[in-house]
Amino acid sequence: MTIYLIGYLLIAALVLITANYVMRSKMLKKAADSEPTTEQSEDRTQIPLDSTDQQSALTEMIASGEKEGETEQEEPVTDWMEKIQNSRGKIVTAMMLGAFVAILNQTLLNVAIPHIMIDLNVTASTVQWLSTGYMLTNGIFIPITAFLIARLGTRKLFLSAIAAFTVGSIICSVSTTFAMLMTGRVVQAAGAGVIMPLLMTVFLTIYPPEKRGAAMGLFGVAILFAPAIGPTLSGWLIGHYSWRVLFDIVIPFGIIALVMAFFWMVDVAEITKPKFDMYGFIFSTIGLGFLLYGFSEAGNNGWDSSIVLITLAIGVIGLIAFIWRELTTDEPMLELRVFKYDIFALTTVIGMIINMAMFAAMLLLPIYLQNIRGFSALDSGLLMLPGAIVMAFMLPISGWLFDKIGARWLAVFGLAVTVMTTWQFTNLTMTTSYGFILLLYVMRMFGMSFLSMTVTTEGMNQLPTKLAGHGTSASNTARTVAGSIGTAFLITVMTTRSSFHTANYANVITSDNPYLSNQLTELGQGLSTAIGVPVQQGQMVATSLVYGEAVKNATIQGINDAFVVATGIALVAFILAFFIKRAKPPVKE
Repeated sequence: MTIYLIGYLLIAALVLITANYVMRSKMLKKAADSEPTTEQSEDRTQIPLDSTDQQSALTEMIASGEKEGETEQEEPVTDWMEKIQNSRGKIVTAMMLGAFVAILNQTLLNVAIPHIMIDLNVTASTVQWLSTGYMLTNGIFIPITAFLIARLGTRKLFLSAIAAFTVGSIICSVSTTFAMLMTGRVVQAAGAGVIMPLLMTVFLTIYPPEKRGAAMGLFGVAILFAPAIGPTLSGWLIGHYSWRVLFDIVIPFGIIALVMAFFWMVDVAEITKPKFDMYGFIFSTIGLGFLLYGFSEAGNNGWDSSIVLITLAIGVIGLIAFIWRELTTDEPMLELRVFKYDIFALTTVIGMIINMAMFAAMLLLPIYLQNIRGFSALDSGLLMLPGAIVMAFMLPISGWLFDKIGARWLAVFGLAVTVMTTWQFTNLTMTTSYGFILLLYVMRMFGMSFLSMTVTTEGMNQLPTKLAGHGTSASNTARTVAGSIGTAFLITVMTTRSSFHTANYANVITSDNPYLSNQLTELGQGLSTAIGVPVQQGQMVATSLVYGEAVKNATIQGINDAFVVATGIALVAFILAFFIKRAKPPVKE
C-alpha cells in the first residue's frame, strides 16, 4: 500500500500545481487585457498628416502588393504562431510525459511474462502475443500518423492517443483472462503507436532548425531512458507486488498527461481534412503486419519455418503494393517522396542500422546474465541503469553540439565508440566480471547518446515543414521494421551458432577420447562417494554436469558470435556516417 500512497500523493501535488499554474495564467492574462494598450494610439500619432506623404505611403503599399484585406488575414496567423511559442514549454512537458510513460510500459512488461503465464494459465507461445500484438498494432498505426495529424490536428490526436493508452492500461490492470489482457494491450498500442511520430512532428514544427538539436536531445531522453530503467523498476516491482502493479503505476501518469494536454496543447499543424486512402491503409496493414510477425516468429521458429516464409512473402507483396499505391495516388496516406531528399534517406538508413545494432546488448545481455550466469532480473536491470543515466545526461549535450557542428562528426564519434564496445562484448566467458560488463555497457550507451537523435534530426531538417509529419511517420516505420529484423536476426544467429558449438562439444566429448573418458570416470566415482549413490548413478550425474557446462559455454559462444554480427552492422553505419552532410533549412513556403 505504501507505493500506492506515494503515487497518489504525487498525483495530488501535481494536480494542485497544474491548477495553480492555470489559474495564475488566466489571472495574468485578464490583468493584461484590462490594461490600456498604447501601441495603436502611438501608431496613429505616427501617421503622416501631410497629404503628399499619405499618397506616397499608399502608392508604396499598393506597389508591394499589400492590401488591407491581406493584412487583416495575416494577423490571426501571427497570433497563432505567438500562441504556439508561448505554449512551447507546456506542449513539450505534456507530450514528453505521455511518451515516457508509453515506452516505459512496454519495457516493464517483459520481466513479468513468466508471472502472467502462471497467473492466467497460458503457454509461452500464447503469452508472447502480448508483445507481438503490441508491435503489430504499432506497425499499423505509425504509417497513418501523418494522415491523422492533418485530419484531427496535433491537439485532438494527442488527447485521443493518451486517452487510448490510459484506457488500455485500465483494461490490462483489471483483466481476469488472457483475452481481456490482450484487448487492453491492443488498445494501449493504438495510442502508443501514434504518440512517438506525433511528438517528433511537433518538435520539428515548434523549434527552428538551429534549435532542434537540443530539443531532440530531450526527445531522446523519453525514447531511450525509459527502456533502460524499465527492467530495473520491473524487476523490483515483480519481486514485491503483483504484475498488475506494472499497469497500475502508469494509469495516474496517463491521466496527468491527459489533463496537462487538455489545458496546454494547441494545434501546431494545419488541419486540411485530407481524403482517407483506404487501399493504402489496407496494403500497409497487410505488408507491415505480416512482415513484423514473420520476423518475430523467425526468432522463435527459425528462418526455414513454413509459417515464417509464408508470412514474410505476404508481407513483402503487401509492402510492394503499398509503395506502388502511395507513389501513384493523388492523396497518399504516407508521402514516400520524402526519400528523394538525399540526407533524409541516408540518415533514415543509418538510423535503421543503429536500431538493429542497439538490440544486440538489450536482448543478448539479459540472456547471458540471467540464463547463463544466474543473476536475477533485478541485477540484470541494475546493470543497465548507469548506462541509462549517462545517456540521459549526454543527450541534451549532444543535441547542443549538433546545433553547433551538425551530425556527421557526432555520428562518426558515437559509432566509433559503439563499434569498439560492441566488439568487446564478443569475448564474454563464464568468469567475465559484472563490473567489467557494466563498464562496457555504460561506454556503449555513451556512444549511442551521440547517434539516434542527432542523425534523425539532420535528416528531418532537410524536409519542408509540410512534409514533417510524413517524414516522421516514414522514419519511425522504417525503424520499427529494422528493430524487428534486428531482433529476429540476432536471436537466430545466437541460437544457430549455439547449436553449432554444442555439436562441436559433442564431437569432442565421446567415449573414443581416452583422456576425457578417464576424467569422466574419476568424476563419477568422486560424486558417488560424495553423495552416497552407486557408481553408475554417479557416472550419470557427472555426464549430466559436463553436458550442462558444455551447453552453457556453447550458448556464450553463440552470444559472442551474435555480438560479432552486431559489430559488423555498426561498422556499416560508421562508414555511412562519413557521408552525412549538413542539411540546409528548406525554403519557407
